[in-house]
Amino acid sequence: MSVDDVDRLADNGPGEHDGDAKPSPSVLLNGLRVLESFSIAEPVLGVTEIARKVDLHKSSVSRMLATLEKAGYVERDEGTGRYRLGLGLIALAGPLLANLDVRRVAQPELEELTRRTGETSALMVWNGHESVVVEQIPSPKQVKHTAAVGTRYDTYASSSVQVFLSEMPRAEIERLFDRRLLVGPEEQDSRGEYFDELSDTHDRGYAVNDGRTSIEEVGISAPVRDHRGVLVAAVMLSAPRFRVPESMLESLGRTVAESGRRVSARLGAPAATRD
Repeated sequence: MSVDDVDRLADNGPGEHDGDAKPSPSVLLNGLRVLESFSIAEPVLGVTEIARKVDLHKSSVSRMLATLEKAGYVERDEGTGRYRLGLGLIALAGPLLANLDVRRVAQPELEELTRRTGETSALMVWNGHESVVVEQIPSPKQVKHTAAVGTRYDTYASSSVQVFLSEMPRAEIERLFDRRLLVGPEEQDSRGEYFDELSDTHDRGYAVNDGRTSIEEVGISAPVRDHRGVLVAAVMLSAPRFRVPESMLESLGRTVAESGRRVSARLGAPAATRD
């Protein structure tokens, strides 16, 4: 719900009383209660029914429904005057549902990746200016590299960051660097080299961070795409450098890329976008 929508709802006044002169909760919470009155058993409701369910006066409910309809959160049937939930709720919950879905779908593939390699695997998502861990399967080995769920990566050399940036317009990446929302190469000439690296990452299908952010760690990441072919996450493998000589990077990269393709397939990604 936008600020303007909340302001319009607030016109009802937080001190408004129903027929029993009982003070109502905050207007925003009342609006949420109206939305929650719909159910699978009762997907279509009239104003009177909703007012009874939420214990508010019909005039208050009617004004809230009018505002929620403008925001797309409910739809009104012109013939009957009754309401149902609107498609705007799908857009509102879309980012959360997408992340929850990819996390659930990716877990068995992460477990398999860790089983095959003996190293820590993780699922990363992009929050606009950094990469965030949303799932992790730690290595069973005593010496390992792990990052707790919620850990954020905000430097250009991180393998997961490379994956996400590899599909962004150059101007957008420059903006992130210039505004210091993302740590970028210090020299302008280095930026040009970095953009070449991103192009290679995109073509190769995986990114490598061989000790660039931590001298003791290797990170390898690959893209995950949804049913639209859109990049929605990255699979990452993390390992101590002493266990990953340079000669292993390519084979591990292919393994991580395959895991990313398998998660993408489970999300319904078109075959052409997984190649």
